[in-house]
Amino acid sequence: MQIALIIPAAGASRRYIESARAHGVEVARQKIDEDLGGRPLLHRTVELFNKLPEIATIIVAGPADDEAYGQFAFRHADKLAVLGVKLCRGGRDHRYQTVSNALKLVPESCTHVAVHDAARPCATPELIERVIDAARAGHSAVIPAIDVPDTLKRVGEKTILASKPDPVAAILGGDPADGPKARLVEQTIDRTRLVAVQTPQLFERALLIRAYAQSDLSSTDDAQLIERLGEPVAVVDGESTNIKVTRAQDLKLARAILGFKSPEDKPAHLRF
Repeated sequence: MQIALIIPAAGASRRYIESARAHGVEVARQKIDEDLGGRPLLHRTVELFNKLPEIATIIVAGPADDEAYGQFAFRHADKLAVLGVKLCRGGRDHRYQTVSNALKLVPESCTHVAVHDAARPCATPELIERVIDAARAGHSAVIPAIDVPDTLKRVGEKTILASKPDPVAAILGGDPADGPKARLVEQTIDRTRLVAVQTPQLFERALLIRAYAQSDLSSTDDAQLIERLGEPVAVVDGESTNIKVTRAQDLKLARAILGFKSPEDKPAHLRF
């Protein structure tokens, strides 16, 4: 088995930046550039795979925009090259565009293609091996997932203000629009047999190429495209610690999982 690994890294980290600002914090860089134990988060993610014997090539897909890609390459190209990584441009609007661009660089000698989120640096060797073992056992599409532990509710699209304005805020001249905001529950979802899907996801190369040849590529993950072909997707146990850094508070959790201190907690000469 020879695996080509695709790591989509073309996103603009909008939710990460917005969540930090919501807590009064201005972030100076995207989440994949954040310090994680003295190295950028993106590099920590690559390091999960670059020494595995099954991984024949690693392709990291950066931003599509010329200026953004140039800055991305300036920050990462040299160090990622040492880790055996090829860079390419990702998609301008959607994740599937990014994976599609990277898929064109996969060598024909590779029998399988794995796709792993750039912002998911906490996957363990055991989890990765579990996915590979399932593919080796004959499953053409394998994804890790965990049972959904929480109650799930579908809420309305509109955000509403509290029905009773804060009288103190009114006296002080506050704007009612700054008050508590909420969305209304529309439906409680039965969580029986529901799972939360993670990465790495692993596919037979020919199957993934066929999936990306479809006219409708809108999807939330690559397995969805396989499902659209009517092909089976096998699910193995994921891990609750295999988090994706999406919001600013997730970075603190990732550091805790991996046992890394934040730069502020280190001596000045050891900060990233």
